[in-house]
Amino acid sequence: MGEIKKITLRSGKTRYRTVVDAGRDETGKRVQITITRDTKTEVKDERARIEHQRSAGTLVLPSKVTVAEWIDEWLKLKARDIEETTLSTYRYALSPVREHLGHIRVQALTEDEVQAFVDQQVTSGRKRGGEPGSTLRVAYVKGTLQRLRECLARAVVRKVITSNPAEFVKVSLADRKRDRREHRREKPWNVDEVQTFIRGIEPDRLYAPLLLSLMGLRPAEVVGMRWDDVDLKAGTLETANTRTMLGAQVIEKDAKTEAGERVLPLPSKASDALKRFRALQARERLAAGEGYTESPYVVVSQLGEPMTTRQLRDYAYRLMRDLGMRKVRLYDARHSCLTYLAAVVGVPDVVLARWAGHTSASFTKAKYVLPDVEELRPAATAWDQFHSADTRRS
Repeated sequence: MGEIKKITLRSGKTRYRTVVDAGRDETGKRVQITITRDTKTEVKDERARIEHQRSAGTLVLPSKVTVAEWIDEWLKLKARDIEETTLSTYRYALSPVREHLGHIRVQALTEDEVQAFVDQQVTSGRKRGGEPGSTLRVAYVKGTLQRLRECLARAVVRKVITSNPAEFVKVSLADRKRDRREHRREKPWNVDEVQTFIRGIEPDRLYAPLLLSLMGLRPAEVVGMRWDDVDLKAGTLETANTRTMLGAQVIEKDAKTEAGERVLPLPSKASDALKRFRALQARERLAAGEGYTESPYVVVSQLGEPMTTRQLRDYAYRLMRDLGMRKVRLYDARHSCLTYLAAVVGVPDVVLARWAGHTSASFTKAKYVLPDVEELRPAATAWDQFHSADTRRS
């Protein structure tokens, strides 16, 4: 146990100091902590605290690591578990954190500083996609906060900090309400609109792949599908491959999760559409001759060139406009499909999640099942029956 020494400052004030062994850091280097307090008792108490925490394995050593440096370290750790496209979104989400809080030591970062950063981002954090310095969408800020929260939680686990200063930080209720008023999200199509779109696009060349989108597949799954993944005799398709975009670059990869790799039975309408599409592609190949690009994908241009999610989305938007329909995100077709299966048909939760490619049935229902007023009619009918029933006791 280190000796407690009495020291006298230039001002004449007396203090007490000792050095305590704090073990070794991650590199194996021995670490010693200097304790300086006004009284011997305070020095003894602090030394006891450090020795107890060292023995219990909860001691956090002093560190000069900044927020920016820890973000870099965390991203290296995450790179083992997530794909490059996801890692890129994490890096982008944390870029404003790096700019505004990156210079602060992680151990000095406070909840108030994180809250002030979040408030500033909501009110004046925009840098592009609009007037610089204007409000940012709450969803974007919440995404940044979620990544920061995860990043700092890992710092707690790695004993860089004792607690997470972002754990209880939130976007204010007033900002959330304002955001909802100013940016009302376009509702997914209801059943009638989906059926109208299907009838309207039936003569179109890309009827088959768009129909797959309307039966709940992700756009990246649709454009990543290969003919080898489709068994027209058995009436099934496998979602084992995806093609997504990272900026202007097309990234091909397998399914994001094990649940995403699934074999789905093909509805007869989709099966017939795929048969016709394959026959059409054979005719296009003959007509183009050497100008045709051979590829394994289902969704290709008339010259055989693989289409991207962006091209499929823009193609669908043009069809919506030509049919005089309101524009919705192609991805929202999943919402419409899964809401129909759950709210109208009553497909069991476990089947619904499997169809969507989700691990959790509760996640599928919470995020994708969004009944509209017509799909809520059976509840109103049930209440009518309840109110008109004779509830008097006999």
